[in-house]
Amino acid sequence: MNQLAGGVTIRRARPSDAPSIARLIGLFADQALMLRRTPAMVELAIDDYVVGVDSRDNVVACGALKEYSPSVAEVAAIAVSPDAHGRGVGKAIVAAVEALAIKRDIFDVFALTLQPEFFAAIGYERVDRARYPEKIRRDCLACSRRFACNETCFAKNLKLEPKSATAEASPAAGSEGVGTPGAASAAPSRNGRALTVVSAA
Repeated sequence: MNQLAGGVTIRRARPSDAPSIARLIGLFADQALMLRRTPAMVELAIDDYVVGVDSRDNVVACGALKEYSPSVAEVAAIAVSPDAHGRGVGKAIVAAVEALAIKRDIFDVFALTLQPEFFAAIGYERVDRARYPEKIRRDCLACSRRFACNETCFAKNLKLEPKSATAEASPAAGSEGVGTPGAASAAPSRNGRALTVVSAA
């Protein structure tokens, strides 16, 4: 487990976390920023999830590793609640998902995101999503947003040393969305509060 400032702890998800994970993702799904997941869907894949929890063990962040082949997986379903924003929780969640990938001997990971600068700042490189036909066949073709998708694909080889954050962030300048290096970016909610979503898939 990884303890962050402000009392947020990063750990593997448990079956009992499924309703809270689905509820957090639902905040962004309501704004068409993420794909909705039911508690049952989350529980079926609970071994693929990591969460950030506060001092009362409430889920304030989540992320998942979605495998497409024995060597390729997506860093997916990454979201951070407003209460945990600005503490580096998004970066820690991604790191925990990457650690899970390495544990499973998967070193080629990618993410579809509305926050390109975030992933650029943590060592990911912008790539064409056509590089991952498994993702297109399994998810994109059936997605209701496939004809109006503005997500950017980023990839990282976990065996390679990442480039500096400055070098990575430069190509993403001017891309859609906004990002804060090392932290998730905020999107406005309907009630005026900031919601934080990093990976929309």
